[in-house]
Amino acid sequence: MIAEFIKRLTAPDPAPFADADARLALAALLVRIARADGVYAPEERGRIDRVLAARYGLASGDAAELRAQAEGVEAEAPDTVRFTRAIKDAVSYEERLQVIEALWEIVLADGTRDDEEDALLRMLAPMLGVSDRDSNLARQSVEKRRQ
Repeated sequence: MIAEFIKRLTAPDPAPFADADARLALAALLVRIARADGVYAPEERGRIDRVLAARYGLASGDAAELRAQAEGVEAEAPDTVRFTRAIKDAVSYEERLQVIEALWEIVLADGTRDDEEDALLRMLAPMLGVSDRDSNLARQSVEKRRQ
């Protein structure tokens, strides 16, 4: 399953994702940002589960299952540039903007802005075609909710 998904994801001209594929690809980005600092903490996994549950209306067990699948995809996914380009080409701007907000939730899950996670997110936003301004607004929205 993962190999076929990666093959579709990295095709020269990927078709728009079906909902399930978009969920999996975007969940894999959440995992990638959480792993960026070399520590994939239980708080980050829990936050990913909550983000996925809220975002897609999933039960907690289903969100955890999606995250587990995304962990496999992230481990097998190509470099971040090709991975994000494929998502950018297959997912609407509005969806990508929502993903940036979810990514900020993961970066801020442990209460600190780790340099590696922060740097990766600042790199991911333009790769996903999201402006710095919109990414900053997404971060501010997340920070406001966390207060």
